[in-house]
Formats: sequence, structure tokens, C-alpha cells
Amino acid sequence: MKIRLWQDAENRTLLANLLKKNMEQRPKVLTVEDKLMVLGCKDLEKRIVEAEMDLTLAKNQGYLKNQLRQSESFSEKKLLAVIGVYTGFGSYLKRQTSRGSWMPRGDALKKLEERGVVVRFVIGRSANRGDSLDRHIDEENHRTKDFFILEGHEEAQEELPKKVKFFFSTAVQNWDAEFYVKVNDNIDIDLEGLIGLLEHRRGQDSAYVGCMKSGEVVSEE
Repeated sequence: MKIRLWQDAENRTLLANLLKKNMEQRPKVLTVEDKLMVLGCKDLEKRIVEAEMDLTLAKNQGYLKNQLRQSESFSEKKLLAVIGVYTGFGSYLKRQTSRGSWMPRGDALKKLEERGVVVRFVIGRSANRGDSLDRHIDEENHRTKDFFILEGHEEAQEELPKKVKFFFSTAVQNWDAEFYVKVNDNIDIDLEGLIGLLEHRRGQDSAYVGCMKSGEVVSEE
């Protein structure tokens, strides 16, 4: 009888150890935070928060009119919007398409600024400063005067998240506007429709207008 009890106790101990080991090896239940981390969203979220903090700090400290001004028609009057059209070194045809469709050129661009709307192609600098890529952009900008060149940003596909931060933080130092808008050079814009939308929301505190990217959406299960 004592031997049986001893064996039962030994079996219970063995089963308990196996159960504990099995529990430790079970896959972890992923939270929404874990999923966001896996999808790489947390780092992007951090960058966006940093950019928003930079914008708020710049506005609070009055960094609105400094030596970085790139618009000769800069006005003391608060603008409605600064629209940054993201472009790259190899996107000349896309820029020409935009100029030939929705984006004003020459005097029309200046008249649009008089209405309180600034539109610029946004681009950084080449990794090899002063090379043919930089020179071509400078020459194009000399003709069209419709670029916003981010001198402190290296233009590269892998640096796109940083470009967002550089654009917003630098734009707020150059122009005092109600809205700062980011678009890409591969889309057509209903400019008057966009202006009307922004006019309607003018004066709204903490207004954010945008759309969700296509792709996977994470939700709590």
C-alpha cells in the first residue's frame, strides 16, 4: 500500500512538471501592441508623434519666418494650406503631368498663393551632394520655381518615413498655415475641391483629414 501511494505521488509530480513545461512552450497570445510591432507600425507611429511634437514646438516658439524661406511671395497673412507633393529624382514625367493637369504654373501659381494656398514639389538631396541629380533638380526649380527642397534630408526610398518628419517640421518654419498637406506626385487632385474642404474646416481645433492606407488592419480580437 505504501509503495502504491509513493508511485501515485511520483506520477502526480511527473504530470505536474510536464504540464508546466507544456504551458511554458505554448505560443504567446499576441496583443494588438504585439501585432503592431510585428507589422512595423510602432516605429512609424513613433516618428509621426515626434513630427507632431516638432510642429507644436515650432509653432509655440514662433519659428514661422526664418532664413529658410523659399517663397518670394511669402505673406504675413496666415495661409490656408501648404500642399507638399512628394516627388523623387526619377519622377520628371510625373511632375510634368501634374503641371499639365491640376497644378498651377507661373503666374497662376503666384495667384494661388495670394489666395492663401502654397503648392510645392517636395524632394531631398542626393546622397552625393552636388551630383547630376541635385543639379537637374536645381535647374528645373530655376525654371519652374515650384520646389520645396529639404536640404537636410537624403532622398532615398528607405528614408521616406524621415521625409515626412522633415517636410512637416521644415514647412511650419517657412509658412504659417492652417493646414499642411502631403500628397504624392502620381495622383491627380481636385484642387478647388480640396481648397473648399479645407476652407470648410478652417478654424477647427486639431483637425486631421486623411485616409487609411490599403492593407492589413489590426483590431482587438
